[in-house]
Amino acid sequence: MALRADDLIDRRRLRRKLTFWRVAALVVAAVGLIAFSSWIYGDDFTGTAVDHIAKVKIEGTITEDEDLIKQLDTIRQSSRVKAVILSIDSPGGTTVGGESIYEAVRKLATEKPVVAEVGTLAASAGYMIATAADHIVARKSSIVGSIGVLIQYPDVSGLMDKLGIKLEEVKSSPLKASPSPFKPTNDDERTMVRKLILDSYDWFVGVVAERRNMTKPEALALADGSIFTGRQAVANKLIDAVGGETEAIDWLATKGVDAKLKVVEWKDAESGGFLFSKAMARTIGSALGLPDYGGEIIHELGADRLFLDGLVSVWHP
Repeated sequence: MALRADDLIDRRRLRRKLTFWRVAALVVAAVGLIAFSSWIYGDDFTGTAVDHIAKVKIEGTITEDEDLIKQLDTIRQSSRVKAVILSIDSPGGTTVGGESIYEAVRKLATEKPVVAEVGTLAASAGYMIATAADHIVARKSSIVGSIGVLIQYPDVSGLMDKLGIKLEEVKSSPLKASPSPFKPTNDDERTMVRKLILDSYDWFVGVVAERRNMTKPEALALADGSIFTGRQAVANKLIDAVGGETEAIDWLATKGVDAKLKVVEWKDAESGGFLFSKAMARTIGSALGLPDYGGEIIHELGADRLFLDGLVSVWHP
């Protein structure tokens, strides 16, 4: 039986009502999702979309990190970032890792005010990075300094002798592949390594002298590997003031940054990724034949530092 005109009209009205309520349900669901995400993530969910002060945490053992360098460059290009707080808590790491991050921070500081906020410690390469900021604050009991460079290598030749293991090698020249863990170093090898260390040390001291407005002799007097408390560091001009985030924001206000802006932490894809990350520790654990949680153990014990290669600027407590 053919449908009457009234039935067709009723069906169309019902269809329009269903469409309306479907759209309304989607809108409500979207609003609920946004509200839930804001509750879970707080200011980080929408914080970077408005004017804010970016906070970047630099923690743990420092190595070369392209992700961190890219993040600093993204912050530099963001029109929403009005200033940057570097939250540093690091004993140091590889010298080249500290140098690469230092240069990235200096590039950032040419366009936005940057202040370093030291937590428990900023030593060695950690302090190197802090000097790239325009202003440094640290707690009264923070540890600062340990300016210097070293290279470490084991000597297992005695163990090899006990096990009856003998190393045979053919080299193109006497200093090739030296120093070696399989034999004691000789005078020529130690001289070569010392030249490497002194050259990087001279660069490091020069950075401190330039960034902290010191003469080279003043910087050298503090660059014997000594560590200082925050209070001592102020007296020695290694930092500018004692304090924390509040004092860092107060200084930014002197540079024309609105002190009422929210501080939003910029995070990488995985926490700890821009230093010696837990992911990298897990990789080492896997290489050693450890289960998945082995990398976490390596990271927590601080044994990741044993895998640093090349010239190192790191404070060993």
